[in-house]
Amino acid sequence: MVTFTSALLAVSLCLASAALGAHLHGRDIDEPLLESYDYIVVGCGISGLVVSNRLSEISSRTVLCIEAGDADHYEAIVQDPVYVGADIGGIYDWDLETVPQTQLDGSTRPMPQGKVLGGGSILNAMCWNRGGSDDFDAWEAFGNPGWDWAGILPYFIKSETYTPVYSDEIAEEYSIHYNPAVHGSSGPVQVSYPKYFYPQSINLFAGMNLLGLPTQFDPNDGTSAGPAFVPTDLDPNNQTRSDARRTYFDPYATRSNFHVITGQHVTRVLIEGTGGSGEVDNPTSGGNDNGNGPASGNNDGFGFGPGGSTPPLSGQTPPRFVRRQDPSTSNLRVSGVEFAPNASAPRQTVYATREVIIAAGALHSAQLLQLSGIGPELLLNQYNITLALNLPGVGNNLQDHCLVGTFYPYNNASYPSPTELTTNTTYNLEAEEEYDTDKTGKQTCRLLALDAADILGPWTAGSPNGLAFNPLPLISNNSVIILSNASSQDPTDYLVAGLDPTIIAGFTAQKQSLVTRLAETTVAAYEIINNNAGSLTVSVMHPFSRGTCYIQSADPFQPPAIDPRWLTNPVDRQVLIEALLFNRQILATPPMLELQPAQFVPPVDADEDALNQVINNGLRTEFHPSGTLAMLPLELGGVVDSHLRVWGMFCSIIFLIINEWGPMTCFGD
Repeated sequence: MVTFTSALLAVSLCLASAALGAHLHGRDIDEPLLESYDYIVVGCGISGLVVSNRLSEISSRTVLCIEAGDADHYEAIVQDPVYVGADIGGIYDWDLETVPQTQLDGSTRPMPQGKVLGGGSILNAMCWNRGGSDDFDAWEAFGNPGWDWAGILPYFIKSETYTPVYSDEIAEEYSIHYNPAVHGSSGPVQVSYPKYFYPQSINLFAGMNLLGLPTQFDPNDGTSAGPAFVPTDLDPNNQTRSDARRTYFDPYATRSNFHVITGQHVTRVLIEGTGGSGEVDNPTSGGNDNGNGPASGNNDGFGFGPGGSTPPLSGQTPPRFVRRQDPSTSNLRVSGVEFAPNASAPRQTVYATREVIIAAGALHSAQLLQLSGIGPELLLNQYNITLALNLPGVGNNLQDHCLVGTFYPYNNASYPSPTELTTNTTYNLEAEEEYDTDKTGKQTCRLLALDAADILGPWTAGSPNGLAFNPLPLISNNSVIILSNASSQDPTDYLVAGLDPTIIAGFTAQKQSLVTRLAETTVAAYEIINNNAGSLTVSVMHPFSRGTCYIQSADPFQPPAIDPRWLTNPVDRQVLIEALLFNRQILATPPMLELQPAQFVPPVDADEDALNQVINNGLRTEFHPSGTLAMLPLELGGVVDSHLRVWGMFCSIIFLIINEWGPMTCFGD
């Protein structure tokens, strides 16, 4: 049994913001840091700001959140819905890419991740979708009490202020309904609907209904199958993005105990004590950068989330000492973090009196732990990193929703299209002027019945809200064959060679759960994303493929080697093939034929080989990587327990990815 605790390291650390980056206490960027902090949070994205905010609610606690990116400047490209997706690849993106995907076309793929105060909530598509109750119930079934739908729902409710759609006519037209019992009325995140609706979603839903897929009543009530018009994290008062920065930091920036520094890259977690291969080579228990100074007290450990730094889901008091079984390690203490603005700058250290909380995302959290000596022993040895804890699960079990774009342009010019914003300068300028004037759009429903002067306001409708989450048995006659193929696989057939037996055991258990749920008519196998201009993008919701995220250098400023290994398990490819074939059925329904679609990509006569070529060339991330710090037992390759103790709090703990747009779950943490 291993005990992870940390001594209180009272340090004299008054570093001006000129050396540390922008310090956003209030709006004074020149105020120095405190001498020490109770809690240090690494990563000021969604989860990082949520947990920092909650911890700092108690004024006697001091909290420091460290962000590698900068703070945005309330630019239109961030706040205005019309620009959704436009800032990907820009200054607020880590600009990561995968290793070459040889199972596809051999090319690398971009892997956008938010590098900004607020993280991915600054870049994402703003869709507010929780996922299905079955997803969370599956988490609990793996030995994680309190993580089922019933346990998670109160936190989802707490996070939001839900505003119903403003028009009964629109609600009826777009089948937008809601269950008040599952929505919040006083949470930080504003959840609402745009003031402008493209009518193509009506046709899509009607077509799918004809094919036996009923529209969901409320896509956030735990149901997870069928088409739905999902709400948006959009402030109904001004039709702007309601992101983590504007909801969990800006209103609380004047808290004297809540500090944020930006532009600072955490290079490692400081660990002391006897590690897996002897003494860990980190600073001794001292008070300043050189290891000299007083030490007193005892902290709660290297923990994250409900059982550590935030209130437990079940209301119990977390234990003071966190124990993990590992025969090679004992007597480790976490004392703080090391950070710097860039590779050439001097490294600074800051110490925590209670906890260090890692909320750096699925990719960077795994990288940071590996750089700190926590991870697969062979990997750390390869880069001469002193082993603190041999945890094979760190960086393994990577999974992601992957998508394939399609192009079926609608030729019925009587339907307004978002492409007009880029092809019709006059129309776009009128829409921009209206948005800038009053931040609203016309409360329209049947836009076809209105004249051109009344069809303004599309700048509020940036998100692809018309979605569908389709179960495999309801869309494919081949579902029995696909399920048989999945069931008969040996768990090692499509995993990385040479994995630790615990990782294989973990995937074996996951595969059984995935097969069971793939057969259900109430569980989504894939998603359709409707952009209202002729694209019905398809995305795998419960992938069988597993990838890796490993350091490729001991230099923390070098990105990790990200290998999602999309579609390496053939079940995922088979699901996408069936999804593309079902698109043809949708397009052939009378409501969709009214739009006059032209099937360009893939072509209407594409055979399976041609469909595979479309997939190989076009497959990309849907921006939801997870799983690299799995919430599983150690014998199943786990990294954190059901209380999220010891390692992490962010979405990297997810071991079975859910059928939703990932940031929603982080707001609920």
